[in-house]
Amino acid sequence: MTQPPRSYPRRSRRRAKNPGRVVRPISTDPIRPKTGLRRQPPPPRRSPWATPAVAGGLVALVLAIVAAVFVFGGGLGGSASPSPAASITARGENCPTSQPAALPAGQTRTVTITTTDGDIVIQVKADLSPIAAGNFVALASCGFYDGLVFHRVVPDFVIQGGDPNGDGSGGPGYTIQDEKVTATYGRGTVAMARSAKPNSQGSQFFIVLSDDAKSSLTSANTYAIFGTVASGMDTVDKIASDADQENPTNPIEMVSVTVATP
Repeated sequence: MTQPPRSYPRRSRRRAKNPGRVVRPISTDPIRPKTGLRRQPPPPRRSPWATPAVAGGLVALVLAIVAAVFVFGGGLGGSASPSPAASITARGENCPTSQPAALPAGQTRTVTITTTDGDIVIQVKADLSPIAAGNFVALASCGFYDGLVFHRVVPDFVIQGGDPNGDGSGGPGYTIQDEKVTATYGRGTVAMARSAKPNSQGSQFFIVLSDDAKSSLTSANTYAIFGTVASGMDTVDKIASDADQENPTNPIEMVSVTVATP
């Protein structure tokens, strides 16, 4: 590694051609030229990152990365993408420990989420995404979602829940396979949250608040749609309006989640 220049070079040990001449050190400090034998500290080194051009480039790079994250299923205008289950946490002894059986073709289930703000009734349809539908029904049937909260709320975009950790980092202890999205996102759509990695869906799901979210979600088109809200969108809206921030200070709890066969 190159060492910083000395303010004053050491006195030369060679004999001068002129024996009567005294060789004195020459200062490299532009502020104190020819200051004699007194040593001065070297001038501060400027970081190569401190130049305006480099700093501006770094800012532009950061903004580009942030924009890319938001566009990946997150939409524009401040909407954020549904958070993935970054890590997986097991919950409940009677719940699945690996991908459950897909919901048979043509079948539907009615899942009722009772919250402290009211009830949300979801019609789950196997023909939308059989693997995601079977997974959601299996977790709801074993009580996995009981007591969990809607940990994330993005106005005019989604409310999201299903994380046993309550912060967007957890899941059921396994992930499920991806499926092709064939339906259209819109107000009342219920779909699985995921990360950018393949087959990363677990237990987290979201409910779309507005049709305006369609273009943002469709740009990624990777969140498996497995149902729609049959009744209780007023409860969904209330959960969104009650939130004081994206990760609410007092998130709304799913008191119980039950499954019925129509």
